[in-house]
Amino acid sequence: MGKDYYKILNVDKSADQDEIKRAFRKLAHQYHPDKQTGDEKKFKEINEAYQVLGNVEKRQKYDQYGSTFDQMGGFGGGMNWDDFMKQARGGGGSRSANFDFGGLDLGDIFGDIFGFGGGRGQSRSQNFGEDIQIDLQIDFKEAVFGTKKQVELYKTVKCDHCHGNLAEPGTKIITCQKCGGQGRVSRVQQTILGAIQTATTCPDCGGEGKKAQTPCTKCHGQGITKKKEVIDLQVPAGIENDSGLKMREQGNAAPYGGQSGDLYVQIRVLSDKNFERHGNDVYTAKKISFAEAALGCKTEVETLDGAIELKVPAGTQPGNKFRLRGKGVPYLHSAGRGDLYVIIEIDVPKKLSRRQKKLLEEFEKEK
Repeated sequence: MGKDYYKILNVDKSADQDEIKRAFRKLAHQYHPDKQTGDEKKFKEINEAYQVLGNVEKRQKYDQYGSTFDQMGGFGGGMNWDDFMKQARGGGGSRSANFDFGGLDLGDIFGDIFGFGGGRGQSRSQNFGEDIQIDLQIDFKEAVFGTKKQVELYKTVKCDHCHGNLAEPGTKIITCQKCGGQGRVSRVQQTILGAIQTATTCPDCGGEGKKAQTPCTKCHGQGITKKKEVIDLQVPAGIENDSGLKMREQGNAAPYGGQSGDLYVQIRVLSDKNFERHGNDVYTAKKISFAEAALGCKTEVETLDGAIELKVPAGTQPGNKFRLRGKGVPYLHSAGRGDLYVIIEIDVPKKLSRRQKKLLEEFEKEK
């Protein structure tokens, strides 16, 4: 029975390559044998799954052949654990050079676990700020026609004293003494393969190769501080309840000049007493009298755009719907609108005068 690689990486079969890579990175960190939560068997299993799903061509074969994938040469050359580790370290070996990792840089993925990365420096500028998620409540018509909102967030922002360069204004940026400006230092680390020498990011300069001679007194050399900030939001016309908006780099600023996180806004749309939305169509009810329904009439109907006059033909029945084209909700990010449906309700009087009763009795006799 073949292994379910999607289940191993805890992703859906519809997941894109970026989602697969993120899932692999997360699990690799969790189960790395050198960690307290480590599990070598699980770690190898995760790696095996990623070698297939992380490669577009191999993933297509796996999706096509499923449990028979291994028998059809799924790994394309019998890659074993040692080969994988050599490749991840950026090392050679007569066999590892023949493996196709689908253009993925294993050094990038494992650099922060093992401390190696194919010889490429890893700097603080690769830091990412944390994302922020908030809920925003808007009215029904604001969702229909779009609106501008302002939200106030208390978050990390670039330091306004050193402007993010980490140094006290007027002081120098100097070469890091620990790494000699290389951004990386060598160390010996015990791994499941034994003792290996690796190059790791310099802890003093964070991989920059340089550092502030006098750290900023406001942010203490991190380049960020916390403050309240007002952010303008543009809510598009036609947005639905529980939809999300993503504002790139409007989340928390990253330390040491890294990239800010994103702001995710969850939209909560209040219900409306007059209208009910179904997709881009809107439904509303209109009460008319028994006589108006029987004889026909012109009646005022409230729409999203204001009141209009609706012609109700004679003999209209309860529950009849009248369609007003283009009076519904605008299509999100495209031209056109849905329709408005007016549902007729008959207002039956609870009390009748004697004359009304007599007239209705005569009407009933003449049917």
